[in-house]
Amino acid sequence: MKKLIMLCLVAVLGFGVADAVAQKKGGNVKTTVFVTDIDCEGCAKKVTNSIPFVKGVKDVKVDVPTKTVTVTYDATKSNDAALIKAFTKIKIKAQVAPAKK
Repeated sequence: MKKLIMLCLVAVLGFGVADAVAQKKGGNVKTTVFVTDIDCEGCAKKVTNSIPFVKGVKDVKVDVPTKTVTVTYDATKSNDAALIKAFTKIKIKAQVAPAKK
């Protein structure tokens, strides 16, 4: 009987810890669209080779014809200003795209 109670207690604690880890991994994911001055595939390659290494970045999509870069990142680890700074380091001008109505 004691073993059964201990087994149930361990199972409940294990599920609680697993749930806490899953919530922490989800974080506060944010997606921002940046308007840039990219005009060729070479510029797009520079973006895809550097921006994913900014802390918290999950995904980067570059659209050369519209000159936009969509970045999905964990807002607890990064922010728009840090991403703009990363664009500046690779000599690309970027600003947050205005919100669509």
